[in-house]
Amino acid sequence: MPQRVPDRLEDLPYADHLLPHRGPLRADERYDTVHFDGGEYTDQSAVGATFLECALTGVALSGVKLRKARFNEAWVQAGRWVACDLVDSEWQDSAVTGGVLAGIAAHGSALRRVVLRGCKLEAVNLRAAVLRDVVFEDCLLRDVDFAEARLTNVSFPGSTLEEVHLRGATLTGVDLRGAVRLDLPDGHQGLRGALLSSTQLLELAPQFAQALGITVQDD
Repeated sequence: MPQRVPDRLEDLPYADHLLPHRGPLRADERYDTVHFDGGEYTDQSAVGATFLECALTGVALSGVKLRKARFNEAWVQAGRWVACDLVDSEWQDSAVTGGVLAGIAAHGSALRRVVLRGCKLEAVNLRAAVLRDVVFEDCLLRDVDFAEARLTNVSFPGSTLEEVHLRGATLTGVDLRGAVRLDLPDGHQGLRGALLSSTQLLELAPQFAQALGITVQDD
């Protein structure tokens, strides 16, 4: 995963080569060292597009189709992506900071060496996705679905997980110890392979008991 996520556009290794984007998004387009600065894109199609060493700052996407799009060394800052189609998309060596992703369909997508920092993810479908070396840092994950997904070396430092679904997921080296809150409606389902703190284990005990059909009652 990236050793350091730049906080400023000028800190990107390819910042001096960025060219401003003009016009709508286009399907199957190859965007190489392009800067998308602000702007709103609504109900457009960039299906199969490639974003190589691109920066997207303050961009608002609504209903945009990005199915099978590829993001390689992309830097997304303070964006707002709503009701977008990211099914079967690929993200590699990229970072998303300080943005909102809501109502996103991203099942079957692949994320490798990706950092999400200070983001809000709400109603994001990552079913059957593949995540490897991914960090959710200081994020809010609400109603995020990882069912049947494969997570390897994924961590959640400083993040809050609310109604996060893991049923049927395969976890390897997934570190949940840094999470501020764990709300997992599926109880123990999908947690095999996760690393928890003893405090988190105690907090999750009622969910585990309920999932196992155990009634805990004090006299």
